[in-house]
Amino acid sequence: MSERIIENYLIDMDGVLVHEEHPIAGADAFIAGVIASGLGFLVLTNNSIYTARDLSARLSRSGLEIPPERIWTSALATALFLHTQRPGGSAYVVGEAGLTTALHDIGYVLSDSSPDYVVLGETRTYSFEAITRAIRLVRDGARFIATNPDPTGPSVEGLLPATGAVAAMITKATGVTPYFVGKPNPLMMRSALNTLSAHSETTVVIGDRMDTDVVAGLEAGMDTVLVLSGITTHADIERFPYRPTAVVDSIARIPVGRDVHTIDGAPTAPARRPAPAAAPDDAEPRHATQS
Repeated sequence: MSERIIENYLIDMDGVLVHEEHPIAGADAFIAGVIASGLGFLVLTNNSIYTARDLSARLSRSGLEIPPERIWTSALATALFLHTQRPGGSAYVVGEAGLTTALHDIGYVLSDSSPDYVVLGETRTYSFEAITRAIRLVRDGARFIATNPDPTGPSVEGLLPATGAVAAMITKATGVTPYFVGKPNPLMMRSALNTLSAHSETTVVIGDRMDTDVVAGLEAGMDTVLVLSGITTHADIERFPYRPTAVVDSIARIPVGRDVHTIDGAPTAPARRPAPAAAPDDAEPRHATQS
């Protein structure tokens, strides 16, 4: 089997590049290698608290020089989704600057008076008043959107309740389930591919979670590499009905630009969807579509 050409990487942030603000060994060398090779990449995160510029500065303090335009957050993906669904709309936002800035940038009006949407993101200071207002607006007919379904998030002190947990509270009170834009929704991966003008066949997802990074990459038609430097262990992998293309200890073990089927930890056969049945001889040839 000939090696696949790798042109782009979608790289999860927490657990792959950093733990909180501490760099993971080899992350700086991998990013430098990708840049030196002229390959495309985006750093992906479900964290909607910070703007891309904020995250770029935080990564820089960790020794990783990644410009803001190379960072794609669930807040940016949510804003893009809303812009395509209802341009120039309005939203009541429960979240931080990363989310409110993204919505301002697409021309949305932030309002608590009959908004088109209630948009729930992550914050370290969820207030009872804000959640109560969100519940009432959703019950009154506002569409319910959430940046990501993660029930908990990391902190120096330990786990914190995150967007998914608060979304469940609002759902319980309203009977309305939100549309989650961030991982594992493959929509976030597709929007990242479009931002890079990249194709799924030549792009690899690198992440530390089976239930977000790997499944989102798989459903978007990409090869995936699971790193064990985050929250997932080898034993955890067996609990899932799907597998990543390759499993490595950390991002330091991934050779830049190499077909991931050829690195240690890859299965003997590609972990991809079955090929479609062969077309009859007189049928039109099947062409790949742009992701």
